Amino acid sequence: MTTPPRPRQLDHPVLPKIFRIVGRAQVAIYRRTGGRIGGTWRIGAGFRKPVPTLLLEHRGRKSGKQFTVPLLYLVDGGDIVVVASQGGLANHPQWYRNLCVHPDTHVQIGRERRAVRAVVADDEQRARLWPALVDLYADFDTYQAWTERRIPVVILTPRAA
Repeated sequence: MTTPPRPRQLDHPVLPKIFRIVGRAQVAIYRRTGGRIGGTWRIGAGFRKPVPTLLLEHRGRKSGKQFTVPLLYLVDGGDIVVVASQGGLANHPQWYRNLCVHPDTHVQIGRERRAVRAVVADDEQRARLWPALVDLYADFDTYQAWTERRIPVVILTPRAA
């Protein structure tokens, strides 16, 4: 399979604002419906193969404010795995940079809220998880091809609440 060309619009300054607005709307709907609506991603590769979605809380590394973002996820044993792809943009997403400073956080899957600790996958873990993540959502490979940065894989390990 050949990688589609990187869309020029990906670098448009309005795009992060659109992502934020759409993300906030999805978080509100997800919370209101317990994930019944917004709990599955059906865009891009998710159109053919829907992908489960969770809500990830993260504390601003500078502001200390609490934020929540919807993310695609993979279950790996007792862990949950997310990808800091940001659609192949050049910079890491804010939630990823915030988790690097404040790794103890919570996720919501459906109506269940879980305490987790975020750890960035090392090279060996990433090599093992990446094929499963691409199987989950094929566009992750496309996003990696569109960016110079190595897209981080984050493992969310359960912790006592």
